[in-house]
Amino acid sequence: MSNLDREPVPSVCGGRGFVVAEPVRELLSPRRVRLGESTEVRRLLPNLGRRMVGAWCFVDHYGPDDIADEPGMQVPPHPHMGLQTVSWLHEGEVLHRDSTGSLRTIRPRQLGLMTSGRAISHSEESPRPHQRFLHGAQLWVALPDTHRHVEPHFEHHPELPVVTAPGLRATLILGEVDGARSPGTTYTPIVGADLALGRGADVRLPLDPDFEYAVLAMSGESRVDGVPVLPGSMLYLGCGRTELPLRAESDAGLMLLGGEPFAEELVMWWNFIGRSQQDIEEARRDWMQGHRFGEVQGYDGARLPAPELPKVPLKPRGNRD
Repeated sequence: MSNLDREPVPSVCGGRGFVVAEPVRELLSPRRVRLGESTEVRRLLPNLGRRMVGAWCFVDHYGPDDIADEPGMQVPPHPHMGLQTVSWLHEGEVLHRDSTGSLRTIRPRQLGLMTSGRAISHSEESPRPHQRFLHGAQLWVALPDTHRHVEPHFEHHPELPVVTAPGLRATLILGEVDGARSPGTTYTPIVGADLALGRGADVRLPLDPDFEYAVLAMSGESRVDGVPVLPGSMLYLGCGRTELPLRAESDAGLMLLGGEPFAEELVMWWNFIGRSQQDIEEARRDWMQGHRFGEVQGYDGARLPAPELPKVPLKPRGNRD
């Protein structure tokens, strides 16, 4: 999914200086952002005061939206650089096209993983016809410097490993939990898992104390380490945890996001991640001139133009303001 903000604020991300080295409970409220005519998302990362969780650097939660009489998701061709996109659905379908020739329909609890590397472009749209409800999350993972120029590629994993416990069904999106590992390609120590909790579930999920973590609430009523987390909000948990208490007051859906704190400093602007202002300027120029990012075939509509760059210099810094 694109960042469709026509006046995007540059985000300075990464660096270990502001990573919380002990367990905390920091509740993050979303910022509401319009995507096209019929989709509104709740943006959790980057957030005021908290830019990253491990290599996770962008989190949008959307729906559930009734799109029976709406076009649904309609995101025209747009570019990405220096990151991976993770498409994750609880309801509905999203048709993905990209400049490597990939064409896939992503369905609930299937992993759509696009590695932009040096440059890629893609579009996302609700199929025609489409299901009534659309509910999901779109996330970005920052690529480390050693891999940020890899060849672009797309992975679709319809079958993913599952870990179960009484009242819990955990689907592995990326990385590893309790001995189960996702087939999705990763470039940093990272984890992402979809947690389905039954009403009354009271479980403890094993964690890696060297990772920092956050939990995004997708649906239902739940408590994460004793904190009520409402759908569309996210609880940052810091590092130093070996387990995470979870309790469900109703059937609930959560997403666990975590990873080794990202040591590198980044510049993130619009749909690009680089290391300097020059990286961003070159990417914008190449997109506007039709170079490097390829063409998305089959989308019915024009591609997105890039916004104007801000007047202030873009400087790489750490993962907080």
